[in-house]
Amino acid sequence: MVFLDVLKLVFAVFVAFLFGKLVSKLKLPAILGWLLAGMTLGPHALGLLNEPMMEAAWYTTAESILECVVGLMIGTELIWRKIKKAGKQIVVTTITESLGTFLVVSLVFGVIFGITGVPLYLFGGIALATAPAPSLSIVNEMKTAGPVTSTLIPMAALDDLVGALVFFTVVALVSAHVSTAGIPVLGVLFLVFLPVLIGAATGFVAGKPLQKAHTASGALAAMLLLLLCSAAIGMVLNQYVLPVPAINFLLIGMAFSTVFANMISEKQLAEIMKVMDPVIGISLIIAILNLGAPLDYHLIFGAGLYTAIYITARAIGKYSGAYLGASVTHAPQTVKKFLGFTLLPHSGVSLVFTGIAVSVLNGPAPECASIIQGTIAAAAVINEIIAVFMAKKGFEWAGELHQAERNP
Repeated sequence: MVFLDVLKLVFAVFVAFLFGKLVSKLKLPAILGWLLAGMTLGPHALGLLNEPMMEAAWYTTAESILECVVGLMIGTELIWRKIKKAGKQIVVTTITESLGTFLVVSLVFGVIFGITGVPLYLFGGIALATAPAPSLSIVNEMKTAGPVTSTLIPMAALDDLVGALVFFTVVALVSAHVSTAGIPVLGVLFLVFLPVLIGAATGFVAGKPLQKAHTASGALAAMLLLLLCSAAIGMVLNQYVLPVPAINFLLIGMAFSTVFANMISEKQLAEIMKVMDPVIGISLIIAILNLGAPLDYHLIFGAGLYTAIYITARAIGKYSGAYLGASVTHAPQTVKKFLGFTLLPHSGVSLVFTGIAVSVLNGPAPECASIIQGTIAAAAVINEIIAVFMAKKGFEWAGELHQAERNP
C-alpha cells in the first residue's frame, strides 16, 4: 500500500513538472502550474493525492524532511557579511509589512463587525502568513537578482517568525476573552522560536565537521546527516512532547543552513549547493503540491463578499506596509514600489492558523468559526493564483528577471 502511494506521489511530481512547463510557455512562473496540479490531483478533484495518503506517517515524515530541504534555499543566502549593511532595512520592513497587514485587515473586519454584529475575530492574525516558497521559486526559476530579490530572501526567514508571534498572541488574547480554556501566553515565544533554536543548534554542530571536511562528498554527507537529525528532532517534539504539532520545518531548515553557511567558505558552500539544487527543486515541487492539494476549487464559485474583502484588505496591508518600511529605511525605489507584490502569496501556514482559530472559536463563537473557515479556504485558492502572477510581475516591473544570468 505504501509502495503504491509512493508511486502516486512520483507520478504527481511528474504531472506537476509538466503543468509547470506548460504554464512557463505562457510566460508565467512554473509554480502556478505546480499549484494547479496539486488542486487537480488533490482530494477535492481527481483524488490521486487523497486525504488518507496525505495523513499517512510516511508522507508527513517525507514532507517534514523536504520542507527542511527547501529551507536550505533561503538559509544559504543569509550570509552575514552580505546582509549586515541591509540589516536595519530588512528588519524594519518585515515588521511594517506584517503589522501593516494585521492592522488593515483587523480594522476592515472591525468595521464590518460593528455594522453586522457578527463577531469576526482573528482575520488580522491569519492574514500575516506569507508563503516564501512561491516567490522564492520565481527567484530560482527566473534567475532574478537586484534590490527586491536581495531584500525578499532574508525577509522570508523573518516573516514567519513575526507572523507566528503576532498570531499566537492574538489567539491568546481572543481565547482569554471568549473561552474559558485560554492558550498559555508564556509559551508563545518559546513555540515560535523553537524551530529556529533547533536548526541553529544542529547547524552549528554541522558546521564543525564541514570546516574540517577535505572532500565535497564528505561535506555533503555531514550536512545531510545533521539536516535529517534536525528534522527528526522536530518530528519527535511534534508527536511526543508538544500538545499540538507546532514545529515549522521550513524554519528549521532555514536556521540550520544559515548557521553552517556562515561557518564555511563560499567555495565549499557553492560545491554543496551545486549538488543540492536539483534536490531542492524536487522538494519545492512536492511542497507546492502539498500546498495545492487541500485547496477545494469549488470554493472559487462559492466565494462570498468576505473573501473578496479579505483578499483586498490583505493585499493593501502587505503593499502599504512594505512601502512604508522601505521608505523609512531609504531603500531603493524598486524596493519601495514592487517588494509588496512579492509578499502577496498566502502561506499554507494560514490554513494551520485557521484550524487553530476555528478550534478556539467553535464553542463560544461558532458563527465566527464557520465564517473564518469558509473565507480563508476560498481566499487560499483565489489569492494563490492571483498572487503568484502578481509576484512575478513585481520582479518584472523591478527589472530583475534573468539578471542573475547576466551578472553571475
